[in-house]
Amino acid sequence: MNKTLTALLAPALALAGSLALAQGTAPARDVRLVIVHKPGPAWIVGKSPFEQPGIQAHIDHYRQWHAQGKLVLGGPFIDATAGGMMVPEAGLPEQEIVDFAQADPAVKSGLLQVEVRRWLIGMKK
Repeated sequence: MNKTLTALLAPALALAGSLALAQGTAPARDVRLVIVHKPGPAWIVGKSPFEQPGIQAHIDHYRQWHAQGKLVLGGPFIDATAGGMMVPEAGLPEQEIVDFAQADPAVKSGLLQVEVRRWLIGMKK
């Protein structure tokens, strides 16, 4: 978000939060955990994500989760920085998400680095 938009929205968001607290209710928040990948030390610069040795094991790892209904969305970023993001199903325990992300063969081999982050969904359909 750019600085101008942030400056314009911050007072409104603060007021909305204050009004909700004054009424005895907390503002509703839809916070999810997302898994963000970026190239690790074993990443070969100049090769596409699909040419990286070990990427198929990474894909297979997350396809298991998708087949179990635990993965909503996932895929690579298509810009020069590479990496990607996985969006687990809402309500999964954080430790399960962290453990699964760390068990990824591409993370264990150093092809990818992983970070589990909290994501506030500010807008949705």
